Amino acid sequence: MTILNMRPADECLYDEISLGEVMLRLDPGEGRIKTTRSLHVWEGGGEYNVAKALSSCFGLRTALLSAFADNEVGRLLEGLIRQGGVDASLLKWVEYDGVGRSVRNGLNFSERGFGVRGAAGVSDRWNTAASQIVPEDFDWDYIFGKSGARWFHTGGIFAAIGKNTAEVVITAMKAARRHGVIVSYDLNYRPSLWKNSGGLEKAQELNGEIAKHVDVMIGVPDNAAQLSGPFALDSRGVEMVREKMARAAADHPHIKVIATTLRDVKSANLNDWGAICWAGGEFFEAPRMRNLEIMDRIGGGDGFASGLIYGLLSSGDPQEAVNLGCAHGALAMTTPGDTSMASLAEVEKLATGGSPVVDR
Repeated sequence: MTILNMRPADECLYDEISLGEVMLRLDPGEGRIKTTRSLHVWEGGGEYNVAKALSSCFGLRTALLSAFADNEVGRLLEGLIRQGGVDASLLKWVEYDGVGRSVRNGLNFSERGFGVRGAAGVSDRWNTAASQIVPEDFDWDYIFGKSGARWFHTGGIFAAIGKNTAEVVITAMKAARRHGVIVSYDLNYRPSLWKNSGGLEKAQELNGEIAKHVDVMIGVPDNAAQLSGPFALDSRGVEMVREKMARAAADHPHIKVIATTLRDVKSANLNDWGAICWAGGEFFEAPRMRNLEIMDRIGGGDGFASGLIYGLLSSGDPQEAVNLGCAHGALAMTTPGDTSMASLAEVEKLATGGSPVVDR
């Protein structure tokens, strides 16, 4: 079953392009932010994590649209992005003023949590270069037309971080669709980003406008928004998700696929995990993983999104895509950092019921 019409790969320079902010993640490992004496450095950002996984795990040609202050932190982020196999040639560089009065690069302090202590994060991202992107910063028709891409991905985090970023998202989506590029959007509602910007009501209004230009919605839109918090894996929770998916599909008949993760949080490092997808009027559910042990839950949803996108790009089969997404999201949470360290062979093995016995 194929439900998306995609451009041929040989017509495009890229398989996928992501638009979003990348922050420097500073991680105290097993400790806590407020007591640590050392921090491990990663790069991470909801939209970028998808491009990174599609490159490093799934072997696709990906690129990032973003902006950085041109200083040593920005160049560190550029190097980390290139190490992940993501093309950084489209990045916008902004002159740094020496202290960050006018522009800076974002930081994200993250701790993993353990047992009854949940994961926690402290973002420091005001006035970043990415938050100041405007539609005129990129030649969208050149990127999606002359260079060419099969898939464009962005999300609600980037849309919320600046006064013009929602307009940037819509401009990019319109250009992508003009050139036959599939558009996906991860709702990713974060209360902290909307705390002083209108809250959930404003996020609902914004997502309603963005949804008009989306082919694949990740998360469950409910009256053009997303409920915050995970959807339960029990039968009542799954039925609620099915109802919301069906209603969203009726409200937005142009959307071809709606998909989301399902999670029951037993502790910070023990969850039940699953995923469900609506496509072509049918529901497809991945096998549930009970008592999934988690090292670092940040990036699990992005891991799901990238696996889902890879499945839709490679086979077009929604069942295979949701299985791959669920498996990859689970594996992404078994390693530290936002981004996946899994291999395609590991993802395919888990997606088809393989066991975690030692490979020698």
